[in-house]
Amino acid sequence: MLADSIGWASALVLILTISRQVYRQWRTGSTAGVSSWLFIGQLAASTGFVIYSYLVENWVFVATNAFMLLTALTGQLIYRGNRRREEQQQKQRPGAAVRNTGTA
Repeated sequence: MLADSIGWASALVLILTISRQVYRQWRTGSTAGVSSWLFIGQLAASTGFVIYSYLVENWVFVATNAFMLLTALTGQLIYRGNRRREEQQQKQRPGAAVRNTGTA
């Protein structure tokens, strides 16, 4: 019983931390400091961990990793939407591209 309580408490901390990051990314509409590979890796790892946790019948980790899988998918979708919007905004602003201002 104590072991499960520790597992569920730890899962809650992890879920709140990751959810906050995904929420912040959605709220700001920015991809700054975030890589698409973060979510791709999280999707792959969480899928494997859900399968593994199910096979060893560890329901704390099944639930936690299933939620992590959903946050990774959500994060990836938000990242792609934000990235697409940023690219469209750059195309609409003439001269928005970074210019080489160094002297030769």
